Amino acid sequence: MTLRVSRRQFFKLGAAGMATSSMAMMGFAPDPAIASIRHFKLTGAKITRSNCTYCSVGCGVLIYARGDQAINNIDDIYHIEGDPDHPVSRGSLCPKGAGLLDYIRSDSRLRYPQVREAGSNEWKRISWDEAFDRIARYMKDDRDANFVTENDEGNTVNHWTTTGMLAASASTNETAYCTHKIARSLGMVAFDNQARV
Repeated sequence: MTLRVSRRQFFKLGAAGMATSSMAMMGFAPDPAIASIRHFKLTGAKITRSNCTYCSVGCGVLIYARGDQAINNIDDIYHIEGDPDHPVSRGSLCPKGAGLLDYIRSDSRLRYPQVREAGSNEWKRISWDEAFDRIARYMKDDRDANFVTENDEGNTVNHWTTTGMLAASASTNETAYCTHKIARSLGMVAFDNQARV
């Protein structure tokens, strides 16, 4: 026995299927149906716990990635959501945090160090080693030229006022402590945190 479906019936069945699956995705479905949809999307993903880097709150995020290990070792991040086990945010994210996937996939995202030489109007790609060497050299030269040991009254001040440091807001306490110690031990006076800028 052959089931015969007319063109009109086929379109009705297709519309009904699309409507029910759309309603399930919008939350108008029993919990098992929603769980199965979510499970299907995230099957086989590598999950990485991280922190959102937009502000100093440090909300927890779960980053889902999938890649073909046989072809390349580059995982493709395809979903980001709040971490319900994180003590700060308990799984909720602000609009910026909810848009992290767009930030990661943005074509304008900087992926490697670049430098614009004096008198040039073009940015040139350099290696990480060269970037670190240049930063260290500029810092050393500036500190040697501008380090102040005593003020006009003869008091010992040991400060360096021509260079400043802006620290990351989503650092751990340990990282922030080490950053602060390094900046202060160099004599830097201008030192602030990204969260207040």
